[in-house]
Amino acid sequence: MSDQSNLHLTNLSIRGFRGIERLSIPRLGRVTLLAGKNSVGKTTVLDAVRVYAARGRYPVLYELLRNRQEVTEAPDEDGDRTPELDWKSLFFGRDTYEIGEVCVGPKDESDQLSIRAIDDPQKDLFSDDNDRIGIEVSFRANRQLLVGLHSTRRYPYSRSRRMPPEEEPAPAISCEFLGPGMLSEGQTSRLWDSVTLTDDEAEVIKALEMVIGDEVVGLAMVGNSVSRAVREVRRVIVRLKSQDRPVPLRSLGDGAVRLFGVAVALANSRGGFLLIDEAENGIYYSVQYDLWKMILRTAQANDIQVLATTHSWDCVRGFAYAASEFDDAEGILVRLDRDEEGLRAIEYSEEDLKIAADQGIEVR
Repeated sequence: MSDQSNLHLTNLSIRGFRGIERLSIPRLGRVTLLAGKNSVGKTTVLDAVRVYAARGRYPVLYELLRNRQEVTEAPDEDGDRTPELDWKSLFFGRDTYEIGEVCVGPKDESDQLSIRAIDDPQKDLFSDDNDRIGIEVSFRANRQLLVGLHSTRRYPYSRSRRMPPEEEPAPAISCEFLGPGMLSEGQTSRLWDSVTLTDDEAEVIKALEMVIGDEVVGLAMVGNSVSRAVREVRRVIVRLKSQDRPVPLRSLGDGAVRLFGVAVALANSRGGFLLIDEAENGIYYSVQYDLWKMILRTAQANDIQVLATTHSWDCVRGFAYAASEFDDAEGILVRLDRDEEGLRAIEYSEEDLKIAADQGIEVR
């Protein structure tokens, strides 16, 4: 079975990105589950796909580095120390003097995103920090120059000097990312506001029914910023058949919160990528099969390419059974291993997965 005609990435090549010196995944499916030990590089693969989908745009790079606390301090025009993104953290090895090139995308090098280090055009103004760098991001014929805390067209340290003219970045691919924890308030608001009062709202309710049964009457988000001094946190509330008053979604447990997050992210990912880090988090083992059935069905219906990570055998087994029984969308498991030759990808087809699940063969 093949379902690769409309995928944004039918395979993946990563070179020189963060902890990955070189990795080739020969085949990606409509839904690809990445398994492997902790710190093997699974999350880094998701980060690489995020950067590729954004065509290297500054907001995604900024969020990636900020969330990893990869920020340094540099002097501004007045000599004060101000936060600055540590661009070197994007490169394998992070060596100031031997920074190579990041390449992410399909095996065809002409369609890969490239990130190269460049000299900070104003580093000579700061005698104590002469190894500061910026980066040049290239995709096909498009080029961006990113320096310091500002993305394009303007140097961060002098508002009177401007970057050379540049082309508009290549169109990005829609990409939603779910981390291993709960959705932030801002992410919840953004995702839910595009779902409420649409047909997708019913799909979110179906997702919640996996863990609380046929109890959900409806959902809503309440709370607003009423002033700068007093701020009411926006939160999702759920109306249940057995309760007279709505209850907060978070009071229903981590499983309900996680399923809500996956469902609203799927609804916001049409035609693009959905990346899920540690997909098993909060989900009881017996629900994993239903979770993956929902993901496979929705990904196929809405033309979404899903990449997820796990280190849970229950998650792998649920994925294996769901993928083997779902005929319309291709599910692939890829295990990442490190050995003396580096990082390598081992693919398991749907048939391999079904055999492994039936016989309890460990494939994480």
